Amino acid sequence: MAKRSTQKVFLYLAWLISLVATLGSLYFSEIRQFVPCELCWYQRIAMYPISVVLGIAVYHGDLKIKRYVLPLSIIGGSISLYHYFVQKVPSFAPITPCAEGVPCSMQYINWFGFITIPFLALTAFVLITILLIFVSVKK
Repeated sequence: MAKRSTQKVFLYLAWLISLVATLGSLYFSEIRQFVPCELCWYQRIAMYPISVVLGIAVYHGDLKIKRYVLPLSIIGGSISLYHYFVQKVPSFAPITPCAEGVPCSMQYINWFGFITIPFLALTAFVLITILLIFVSVKK
């Protein structure tokens, strides 16, 4: 019984992280007026449904939701990692610039020299993935 309760806490924490990431991305775009680049949109496409689906799973106590959320989290994290490399490794960025809109190599924030918006998204995706893996551990 205690194991199931711990798994529900992990599920709740994963939902809380996804909610903070979703609200954070909305804050950057709607309040701070940072225009999202193409890779930012792909990360949002992965994160926004995670917050809704995990919220429903937390409400119903559904621990089996991991099979639907884990792929989104891993894909979103992969996009975030690639985006972070595009920002931080100059030779990693594509040679052709974006035809329109904000280039993906642009850094709206650069806290402590390494924390950018894709880094924040990557952190959220990694934490969600780890928490969902703990939810799926069977003993």
